[in-house]
Amino acid sequence: MIRSMMLSLICLASPLAGQLAAQDWADKMFNKVEHDFGTVARGASTVYRFEVTNLYKQPMNITGVRSSCGCTSPTVENGTFKTHEKAYIVAKFNTHTFTGRHGATLTISFGAPYRAEVQVRVHGNIRGDVVFEPGAIQFGNVDEGTPAEQQISVNYAGRDSWKIVDITNDNDHFEVELQETYRGAGKVSYGLLVRLKNNIPAGYVKDQLTVVTNESRAETQRIPLFVEGRVIPEISVTPANLALGDIEADQSITKKVVVRGKKPFRITDVICSDDRFTFNTDEQSKILHLVEVTYNPGAVAGGLKLPVRIATDRGENRGATLTISANVKKPEVNDEVQAGKEDQSNNTAKEDQVAGTASK
Repeated sequence: MIRSMMLSLICLASPLAGQLAAQDWADKMFNKVEHDFGTVARGASTVYRFEVTNLYKQPMNITGVRSSCGCTSPTVENGTFKTHEKAYIVAKFNTHTFTGRHGATLTISFGAPYRAEVQVRVHGNIRGDVVFEPGAIQFGNVDEGTPAEQQISVNYAGRDSWKIVDITNDNDHFEVELQETYRGAGKVSYGLLVRLKNNIPAGYVKDQLTVVTNESRAETQRIPLFVEGRVIPEISVTPANLALGDIEADQSITKKVVVRGKKPFRITDVICSDDRFTFNTDEQSKILHLVEVTYNPGAVAGGLKLPVRIATDRGENRGATLTISANVKKPEVNDEVQAGKEDQSNNTAKEDQVAGTASK
């Protein structure tokens, strides 16, 4: 009877242990499993992306995600991801349809070949008395060197004495202007203008301003306002990642890349830390340039990956960066030549041995 009970316990524990082990490996892929949105305005665009990194040799597959509350809408980015690649669980706080304190548990399902479920949680406080219209500063695509500006309205309903006392801004590439447009009958409105300076570098813009009010409670005094956009580079290179592949030692290889601009330009320099590369350019001013890239690896085998900066006469920061990768293979040794070298080495050793014996 005792033996029977022990076997039953073992049978019950074994699947549970397997589930816990599966849960553990899946949990390790998440950078964090909880996020606090804090206090946000009604209508604000409030999104958080949980980062998932594949730490294993096998490809992973996220088959779905579900939310325990309608206050949060989850989606999956890059659901099938290989070793060292990333996927994202995107949690959108539904500030248009909910107010007050809310939270949600998001359950992420992993499919074959390795099945598991991971839970992450989000929560926050959506103010019903402060409304952003629209919900964020969205610049969209902006050409490099071109100033851009966007405006939103901040509307409040409540105390006549309510004020915005500051807009904190840690990004030197933003200019912010605030103007009160209405006050009366318990309602206050502001116009908020955010401007991108023309010296902002190319790339994605994802930042946050903070609307600071005169409220006494710390949890409601600061309200985040998100800023997003993409600055399109004036100068681009195609391909941006030049893969030279496998190269035999002592053999050179030449490839071409296209450098393109929105206006005519000259290439003034190509900056590379490896002197085994040479670059053939011209001195003409034009919109499109073909650049020859030649690599002479010499006898040194191994892999490389390095950035190359293409400078132009459009300004100090108006250029493009090219990443070059290659793998130099070890030279193959002919079997007959190798055998001859070994015979010669053996003969030399015998001669040394005979010479040593004669001297004795």
